[in-house]
Amino acid sequence: MKRAGSREQGRGRHRGAEEAARGRKGAEGAAGAAGGRRRGAGPGLGRAPLPAPGGGGGGSAMGRPVLLAAAAALLLLLGTGAGAAVTRLRVSANFECRATADSTLSRPRCRRLARTGPPPLKPPALALSRARLCLPSQPCQPCLRVRLALPAAGLGGVRGLQLNFLELGSNRAGWLQVWRQQQTPGSSPWQVQFDCFPAESGRQVVVSLRTIPDQGLAISRSHLLAAELPGPVFTHTWLPEERAIEVWVPEGPALMVRLCHQLALECEELPRPFHRQVLVPGGHRVSLPYEFLVPCLCVEASYPHHDSPRSKHCPFRDQPATYGPELWSSVRFHDYSTSSKDQMAMVLSASCPLHPRATLCWREAADKTAPCHDIPNSTASEEEQAYTLDKVDVHPQLCFRFSYGNSSHVECPHHQETAWNVSMSTWGLQLRLRLTSSIPAAFSATLCQRRGGQCEPEAPLYTVTQPEGSAPGELALLLPVQVLGSCVLVWRSDVRFARKQLLCPDISRRHFGLLGLALVLGLVVTVLLLNCRGTWRPADGAPGGRPVLLLYSPDSEEHLGLVCALAERLRRGLGCDVRLDLWEAGCVGRTGALPWLYAQRGRVGRQHGTVLLLWSRGSTQLFRRWRVGAAGGVPGDAHDVFGAAMACLHGELGAGDRGGGWVLAYFSRLCSPRDVPRPLRPLPTYRLPQQLPGLLGALRGSPPARRRCRRGRAEGLLHQLLEAGAGEGSPPPQDPGAAAGT
Repeated sequence: MKRAGSREQGRGRHRGAEEAARGRKGAEGAAGAAGGRRRGAGPGLGRAPLPAPGGGGGGSAMGRPVLLAAAAALLLLLGTGAGAAVTRLRVSANFECRATADSTLSRPRCRRLARTGPPPLKPPALALSRARLCLPSQPCQPCLRVRLALPAAGLGGVRGLQLNFLELGSNRAGWLQVWRQQQTPGSSPWQVQFDCFPAESGRQVVVSLRTIPDQGLAISRSHLLAAELPGPVFTHTWLPEERAIEVWVPEGPALMVRLCHQLALECEELPRPFHRQVLVPGGHRVSLPYEFLVPCLCVEASYPHHDSPRSKHCPFRDQPATYGPELWSSVRFHDYSTSSKDQMAMVLSASCPLHPRATLCWREAADKTAPCHDIPNSTASEEEQAYTLDKVDVHPQLCFRFSYGNSSHVECPHHQETAWNVSMSTWGLQLRLRLTSSIPAAFSATLCQRRGGQCEPEAPLYTVTQPEGSAPGELALLLPVQVLGSCVLVWRSDVRFARKQLLCPDISRRHFGLLGLALVLGLVVTVLLLNCRGTWRPADGAPGGRPVLLLYSPDSEEHLGLVCALAERLRRGLGCDVRLDLWEAGCVGRTGALPWLYAQRGRVGRQHGTVLLLWSRGSTQLFRRWRVGAAGGVPGDAHDVFGAAMACLHGELGAGDRGGGWVLAYFSRLCSPRDVPRPLRPLPTYRLPQQLPGLLGALRGSPPARRRCRRGRAEGLLHQLLEAGAGEGSPPPQDPGAAAGT
């Protein structure tokens, strides 16, 4: 969006930060260089008459050329008109002052007299002149400007002065007091100007001056506010194909005509090269081009002499169907959104004093033509055309929708970089999410199923947190896939407004074989567990049995996938209450890894459950590293669950408990009995999948019953599937030296 002209300087302030204010100055300076770019022609063909204005000249003025000429001649004889417009009551003085007044004048502001004003009066003097008072949201009216000068000599004890006003005919009166803040010996004469006392046109106003305290000085003057003559008369026509407005001046005196933008108190000239002020003789017409067709575009006419009355028509103000297509082209958007503050912020620079409503919406794609879906209860706050909304996950596709009248415009953040990113990989029936974030944040994810163009989320909800003060890094989430073709929704959960990112796994030929293999593996394990479930059902019949705390070392993707698969089958096949840190990432992030581990260990001990330690070759290396650090007195990593587990187990073994409640198991493909450290060999150890029935009995808390599961064929098939998985593209084990914990 392009917008030119000096009107952009200083307009709008972003409350968010000082750098936004500094950046805005540069943006507004660039806006001036971008001026003068015209858009395509507006709608419609041929000459279209303008909508009827609310008042002013029309075609009926054609029949009064003689009256117009007489009025113009009278204006030229008078030589003075309405005077300069006053936008607020104020007192100007050449000293520090304070002003008070009665209720008819409210309380004018007091300021220092401008050096560029009219020449000072020779004291003592009291001068009156006509002016126009144009207060906000009120029609302009005539008023009386007062200028006075008092000599410094003889005013040593004077603290202030008082002006008394009386409007003859209506007997309306008022008073104004001006107080000098500091007395300076031998100072210059007092020079004071008051703008201004409102009065009716055609009335005479008497003004008297005295000092405070009264020292005998009194001056009185009167002034007649002559009746204002009607403003110039003209007609106009909109030329949409030429992007111009044609102004016709009837027979009579010449008029100065121009196009301008009506602001709060004044009609500001158009930016170059569209600013033109043309003297049009009576009986002639002129075509004035415009840049954008906006609601505040007006036509203004005046007589050539100084302080002439003016006539102004703003025909598009109430015509949204006419200016709607070009309204947003005239607006320039400055983006100050920052991810570090979780804040959306934009400042508008517009030709017209617009105050549109801004709400959030999210785009399905980065394409500007993509639809933007509204987010409820997301209205931004506005102050001087600066729009801000807090607790927002700033994203290039999370945008502001600006609405004005019956038109709207979507503006997205101008910066394409994001504070966080997510990628997804598949392993068996597990989806692994890798989250990288440059700011402390919490993230949530859930599986969803595509139905009718939408992806419906399903329970449960998985959460992971990067704590405040931690260094930027990677976070991981593992989600079990229950149905092939499931997708994942990921979003920031520590803000109010966030765009949910949809990720779907790549079900290509390369991955389909692995998914199918994992599915068959899951079915075999489920069948095996169900066959044995009748034998090893808990004796007390309690639903879910006793809890199982599953611990492991994150040394390879393959090991991690098998850990999650076994945990899922124990939970679904036997109804075990499995506690796994990957499934409770939100709780781990809130409480910390070590408090979570000790809390779970205490819970398992109280309920006579089992701690299942899944071992691998990488676990051996991590165990050795832990022993070296423990022997040297080096404190462990606060986020290392595996190291904390070894410390806990070491303490229990040293207390003579012999590791009661602990069970060790390993997958034969990834480990051998020799990889189990000597201090851990007293623990009950099971080789998987060959000794899976024995492991299930240990989890129950008693040896397996006499009746055996028919597992020979199932174990063989399971073993073959595990061996086949190694040759079909399973990721090789990673160097355990790069891992420090779960």
